[in-house]
Amino acid sequence: MSDEPLEDFLILRELGEPITEDELAAAGDESGDALEQLREEGVGIEWVDSEVMTDEDGEVTGTFCHYRAEDEAAVREHAERAGLPATRIDRRGAPLDGE
Repeated sequence: MSDEPLEDFLILRELGEPITEDELAAAGDESGDALEQLREEGVGIEWVDSEVMTDEDGEVTGTFCHYRAEDEAAVREHAERAGLPATRIDRRGAPLDGE
C-alpha cells in the first residue's frame, strides 16, 4: 500500500434507475473486488461504510459512501473499475455537534 496518509472522502452515488437489493449486493461484490485489486497494486484505499437511499417502493436509488483513500484519484479509479457512479466526491469535514 502507498505510504501516503489516507484522507476521508464522502461519495454520492446517484443511480439513473432504481435497482433491487439483489442488484445492490452484486454491486457491493464488484466494489470489493475493485478495492482488492487496487490495494494489490499499492493504492491506499479502504471502504468505511455506506448509507442506502431508497424510493417509496423500497428500490435503491443511490448511496452515500465513506471511503479512506490516498487521494480523490484513487476513489475515482475504484468507481470506474467497480462500474459504480461517483456523482460527487468531497473530502469529509469535521462532524457537527448536536442532537
